[in-house]
Amino acid sequence: RFDIKMQYKQLWVRNLKLSDAGIYTCEYGSHKVHTSLHIFKLMISSDGHFLQNEVPELILMQNSSSPLPDLRITLFDSNNNRVTPQLQNKSRQKYIVNLRKLEAMDSGTWVCQAHSDSPLIDQNIPFAVKVLGFQNPDLERKYATVDSTVILSWRLNFQKIKWTEGFTGQLNWKQQESANPHELVDFNVTAQGQLHETKKSSNFLFEIPEGKPESTIEVKLPKVHFNHSGQYQCQLEYQGRHAQSKIELVVMKVSAKPVGPLSRGANMTLTCQVSGQLPPNAYLHWERVNGTKMDMKNSKQNEVKLEVTISAAGLWSCHLIEDSDRKISVHYHVEEAAVWTNYVIIGASVGGSLLVFALGCLCIISVKNWQRRRQRAKRMAQARQHLLENKTCQCQQ
Repeated sequence: RFDIKMQYKQLWVRNLKLSDAGIYTCEYGSHKVHTSLHIFKLMISSDGHFLQNEVPELILMQNSSSPLPDLRITLFDSNNNRVTPQLQNKSRQKYIVNLRKLEAMDSGTWVCQAHSDSPLIDQNIPFAVKVLGFQNPDLERKYATVDSTVILSWRLNFQKIKWTEGFTGQLNWKQQESANPHELVDFNVTAQGQLHETKKSSNFLFEIPEGKPESTIEVKLPKVHFNHSGQYQCQLEYQGRHAQSKIELVVMKVSAKPVGPLSRGANMTLTCQVSGQLPPNAYLHWERVNGTKMDMKNSKQNEVKLEVTISAAGLWSCHLIEDSDRKISVHYHVEEAAVWTNYVIIGASVGGSLLVFALGCLCIISVKNWQRRRQRAKRMAQARQHLLENKTCQCQQ
């Protein structure tokens, strides 16, 4: 590991070790020149490969021939922002610090700055940090209407950081927190950095879109059902460690009772319903387009169903509003029954009433006739009995 370049009077030392620290003396005739070699060694946990939300451990070691200086350690992240580490252990030979939780944007070259006043040391030591993670928010909520098309997308950063180490992952779905998850997709990264996906579920109607970026995991629901709502969780695994990102899918539907045109003077109930709990700052809102304030109604907090009883036809809209922002809307057109339809309905009602009245009268007449026949038969039976009794008396005389 040592090489002397005579023409330059230089000593080359390759692959430095901590034990190489010390005083080196160059003798030339009666002249002697002493050089002190101070060596730093920086080590980072997991060989610099992390998943998001992990906390790296950084170890800085030093060695020299003279008494070891008391160092001041300053850290800068990949965006040149100063990072305040948590000091875990300190001795003059070894400094152990824990960094903060990492995010996907923290990938890049970090700098550890070691400073000492006596002896004067001002050394910048760069080290690489690769953070594999999602560029999505920690918890993303997506809204959809029944029968619409939805694409759920998770953006990874492994292409950006040229992550060629093998990692695996899966995409799961469950309707409720306590329900059993259903595995939808398995994926992994090849040694060439290519993302490979495998569809796992055949009972769930979804597709894996084509033509997407290689660092994106996507599922497409071509026709959303009300029971497709729930948590879709994408999970990464690397060397036994995990990171995950969730998308909460909330589905909204609208129904009417009774279904059909609204007759003049009649009422109809419109129901707007969402499939899951809403955040505290979200609510449902019914309104009639070009209507008045009397045609508006808001849901209460934690209500997932909002009903409104209407007597006016027109276009009615249900909105899901979060932080004064309309996230999704469903429109329902209520038609007004035609005039002849109203007459038919009135005629049918009157005719039905007359028919019921006539049937009632017939029933009453029939009952009375039956009662008369029964009484006549009873009187005739009594008369026959009376005659028989009289004949018996005459024979005895």
